[in-house]
Amino acid sequence: MQNDFIVLATRSMQEYTDRVVQHLLHFPSFQEKAELINQVGSLRVDLFADGELEVAVGTSLRGKDVYLFSSAARNPAGIPVEEAKIELYHAIDALKRAQAERICVFEPYVTCSRSDRTTRRNSVGLWIHFKILSSLGACHIITYQLHSDKSKSMVDPTICAIDDVPGLKLLKQYLCDRYIQSVDFLRNVVRSQWAFCSVDAGGEKLARTFANAFGAPLVVAHKQRDYSRANTVESINILSAEPIEGKVLWIVDDMIDTAGSVYSLINALEKFHPTEINLAAVHAVFSSPALERLTELTRRGLLKHIVVTDTVYCPECFGEDLPNLEIVSSTELSAQIIATIALDKSLGKLLEPFNAEAYLSRPRLF
Repeated sequence: MQNDFIVLATRSMQEYTDRVVQHLLHFPSFQEKAELINQVGSLRVDLFADGELEVAVGTSLRGKDVYLFSSAARNPAGIPVEEAKIELYHAIDALKRAQAERICVFEPYVTCSRSDRTTRRNSVGLWIHFKILSSLGACHIITYQLHSDKSKSMVDPTICAIDDVPGLKLLKQYLCDRYIQSVDFLRNVVRSQWAFCSVDAGGEKLARTFANAFGAPLVVAHKQRDYSRANTVESINILSAEPIEGKVLWIVDDMIDTAGSVYSLINALEKFHPTEINLAAVHAVFSSPALERLTELTRRGLLKHIVVTDTVYCPECFGEDLPNLEIVSSTELSAQIIATIALDKSLGKLLEPFNAEAYLSRPRLF
């Protein structure tokens, strides 16, 4: 370990980061440095009457590496997107002025990740965000499941490194642990009776990783959008090499925003008579009217399970409307990533493709 390090969080991520630190302190290398590492609450935000803010650091950072957790998505503190972003930018500036050695920004869900397309006269929100982070002094950015692989090319690696960790792996592990549990069930049931479905043609590559990981069929949905209106789908065509009737379908995607695509897709899939339809996505953005749409599908018996991660905060009230909502924790993986980097080890194993049979066949202590 080259330098001492501490873990900090902006106001939007303090509860999440507390859980990350608790996992991190289970690593023997860090147990004796618990008081040094855990500095989650030491960033102070001063809000001014005119809407401006400043961030101050309440601990010594000289010569230390900093892992800063932040999110501009829905959060327990109720901080809106714009304020959360400005707080993050101010926090990095404060860390640099406090002479932190290296600053790693850990942003599990990047809210502007879909603003990645360039035309002649439009701004590109993700490029702006990454440019600000690196220009202010962040030397490493860690994310979970960016909306597009090409997004990583927006960061100049000579100035700032970026690791986009596949959050889909958390979902695949969860399906193994919760619904499959054995190699026999995988071979005899999943591979013949399950299928993984993309939300659209662009999501085929993502859905194919699930089909390959579990050895199950792939279903591709090709949607036609009305590009004159945001979040609008005109029609959907279903492409499948095998009959869908009687299958357990898992629709997979990187995020659920308004659930417009999912809503249209599930209604289109109903006529094929699958045994059940489930939904798995990394980021539970749930912009309005997502909850209303998912609740309707659930009440109609068309949507059985909804599996998401905690990269975006889901309040308890969501469970009242969606009793079928299952939230997979990412905090242990976040702790593992920090420990791996802090000990100068490779992240390669965390980025490898997932194989369900190998995962289920692994030795277990209990």
